[in-house]
Amino acid sequence: MLTGERSVSQTGIDAVALKPKECDVRMALETPFDTVAIDYEGREHLPDADVLRELADDREVRLTTPVRADGFDPTGDDELWEWIPEGVRRVLVAGHAAYLTESEAGRAVSPRLAAGIERAPDAWVGTEGIERVALAVGGTQYELLSRRTESNLRALRATGYDGEIAVYAPTVLSDDEDEILDAVGAYAARRRPVAKALPEGAETDSNAVDRARDVLGAAVRDYALVGSVEHVREQVSALKEAGADVIVGYPARGVEEFVE
Repeated sequence: MLTGERSVSQTGIDAVALKPKECDVRMALETPFDTVAIDYEGREHLPDADVLRELADDREVRLTTPVRADGFDPTGDDELWEWIPEGVRRVLVAGHAAYLTESEAGRAVSPRLAAGIERAPDAWVGTEGIERVALAVGGTQYELLSRRTESNLRALRATGYDGEIAVYAPTVLSDDEDEILDAVGAYAARRRPVAKALPEGAETDSNAVDRARDVLGAAVRDYALVGSVEHVREQVSALKEAGADVIVGYPARGVEEFVE
């Protein structure tokens, strides 16, 4: 739990993202955020409908919806569209391959996103790997923080794009390098430019040394919001000045870090 100047409410972050595989998503009610985004980690980890209703009674809830997955496919098997309680909004995504069968992963993304946004016009649209498709279908653009995010935001705004943009960022409210690497080192290491730069077989947490530690030390600052509350507030301000409307923080060290 954070208090005073260490409070997450002082960072400028607008919403919290939670992973149901990691925590009871009802913990969102103990955070200072009015909006909670719930990640998809496979059907076995979907929160109960009653839990979603409880959250939606008090918060804006956005449930990640993988449009290629059985049950969530707005052009085919859509039984879970009706299962999602009224009042729970959606984050439409292509779906991570780790949570899709081979058949699901082979389905076309574009028509499913288009059908999804038609059925849920207020949905956010996840942009990872499908930026042009996501932009074409409309809706709030929901992108992962990266080293290019600020420049991409400025470029979009410069072209006259006036739609809403939300940015997702793993967050660590600590200056301790070991704590940062333990929380988001492996996450940053999965990003393609980082994976290419890392020595083969390198540790990606606080055990990283030499070149691996140097690479990861820079990467975690490209792909996550890390540091003191004041420093994270500066990063959030920079993103908003570049054109972001909503910053969604994922508490990479556990939801307790966002509880007030």
